[in-house]
Amino acid sequence: MPPLVPDSSLMQDPGRSLGVADVFRRRYLLSLLVRKEVQIRYRGSVLGWVWSYVKPLVQFAVFFVALGVFLGLNKQIDFYPIYLLAGITVVTFFNEAFSNGTRSLVDNAALIKKIFLPREMFPIASVLVATVNVLPQIIVVVVIALIFGWAPTVAHIAALVVALMIIAVLATGLGLLFGSINVTFRDAQSFVEIIVMMAVWASPVMYQWHMVADQMPEWLFVLYRLNPLTAAVELFHYGLWSPLDPRGAEMLPGLWQYAGYAALLSAAVLVIGQLVFRRLEGRFAQDL
Repeated sequence: MPPLVPDSSLMQDPGRSLGVADVFRRRYLLSLLVRKEVQIRYRGSVLGWVWSYVKPLVQFAVFFVALGVFLGLNKQIDFYPIYLLAGITVVTFFNEAFSNGTRSLVDNAALIKKIFLPREMFPIASVLVATVNVLPQIIVVVVIALIFGWAPTVAHIAALVVALMIIAVLATGLGLLFGSINVTFRDAQSFVEIIVMMAVWASPVMYQWHMVADQMPEWLFVLYRLNPLTAAVELFHYGLWSPLDPRGAEMLPGLWQYAGYAALLSAAVLVIGQLVFRRLEGRFAQDL
């Protein structure tokens, strides 16, 4: 009987994965990592999950008093609390997922140096943890919207789902990109902090889009609309704020068209992030 010879086509080099696809083949390991991150977040905390409600409400209160009351936006924009909360929810989700994804490899250096697992799992877990943490904020804004008389259609609900998907894909791609660079060059983390700081002002969270359109040339306004965050924030405004029928409400021109562009750009960022990640992955254990 001839000796059994393994099929070399079924073999792969040790220490290599299939990238993002391999992460979801190991869903149980991913779920353990997400559970660990969520538990660590509130370990030793007396209030625990209550902080997920308190922090966004405090942030909302600060912006509402500063912009809504002192600058008079509460009088200019009907249902301004809903408008503001909707935008803050989207940006908070992006900022947390992006920031934590950038730090995820450095924070899990001990695991990366000791065992093999798809390293993409850490930035992806950060996005999932951010998703878990943003759910209480969404519940808060939905409850407040219901008090104001929110009656959404299927299109409004679809807009909320599409917005969250755009942010999740975008944050995953950026987390892979900057997370891999941050392993070798820790300056990436500081650069990300600047992006996160600017995110809340680079999209119509606290102001309306036409305030920007009135102050810039058309070509620059097109670039503003191409920002995936702008489309995601406006989709949340469409889903949560516009059903309240605010006076003079006008959504971003070509909203669904630019939402499609945002989805394509986010997917492109994910592909680029994966390529850069795979390129730098071989140095992770050494640089960490």
